[in-house]
Amino acid sequence: CILQCFLSLAVFGRAIHAIARISDEFWFDPVEKGLALRSVNSSRSAYACVFFSSMFFQHYCWTAVSQPCQQEQHLSLPCKLIIKSVLPVFRCANVLERNVEKCSISTNPSDHHITFQLLCRHGVVKTYNLTFQECDPLQAVFAKHMCPNILRVHSRLLADVMIHFPTSQEEITLSVTPMKVCFKSYTEEDTDFSRTMLTEIQLSPEEFDYFQVGVDSEVTFCLKELRGLLAFSEATSVPVSIHFDRCGKPIAFSMEDLLLEASFILATLCEAEEEAASPGPACCPRPRDR
Repeated sequence: CILQCFLSLAVFGRAIHAIARISDEFWFDPVEKGLALRSVNSSRSAYACVFFSSMFFQHYCWTAVSQPCQQEQHLSLPCKLIIKSVLPVFRCANVLERNVEKCSISTNPSDHHITFQLLCRHGVVKTYNLTFQECDPLQAVFAKHMCPNILRVHSRLLADVMIHFPTSQEEITLSVTPMKVCFKSYTEEDTDFSRTMLTEIQLSPEEFDYFQVGVDSEVTFCLKELRGLLAFSEATSVPVSIHFDRCGKPIAFSMEDLLLEASFILATLCEAEEEAASPGPACCPRPRDR
């Protein structure tokens, strides 16, 4: 079985809400070093993974004992859940942190259930038994260290930039040169500009914690998934790193500290001639070997 008691329930709850922007289902993947939450959309053009180190939890157990006298054996139990069944458990992360003293999760492979238990104030205990489906875990195939362009910026600054784009904006374009970074609205060629609000925000290299532009680039990606990562980052105050290349190749937004890692990998739009030659998705997560 697996048993966890969270040090920060708000952070974990925000992670659930962030990956919910990717797909209707997610992978719950406990390993010896910690717990990974993964999600990929149906077109495999967006992938998210939030990994919590075992040190993030007050108690983390990744062992199974068949009989009391036998030696413990490691248990790997990647499983898939419907995100709508988990969201009610963490409906409002801020309220949970005020009212819930402890949260534990236990899994029972024999009956394919995960139990979320919230130990609330005044002795109230809320228990959720959710059915899961065993499956292979996913891992995105993307080497971000090979990207020529790397930006690192405080999550608050990036969130302040994105707030200027309307909620109806589906895609945005990021363009970089050694002199500036520009975020702007993406529009189709047949857009009626007289009825469309266009937003463009420019940042100088000095506003970034780390700034490396190896090639001038302009990439367009979906904004919805990035908003999910930024909402999650508000609970951690960890800088966001951006790795990307030219258009048509994936862009990765990631966060990392001692207790957790988060990575959102998004496909980018191709130019017309590239799109005709290579119509497949730019970001293709594949099953990871056990």
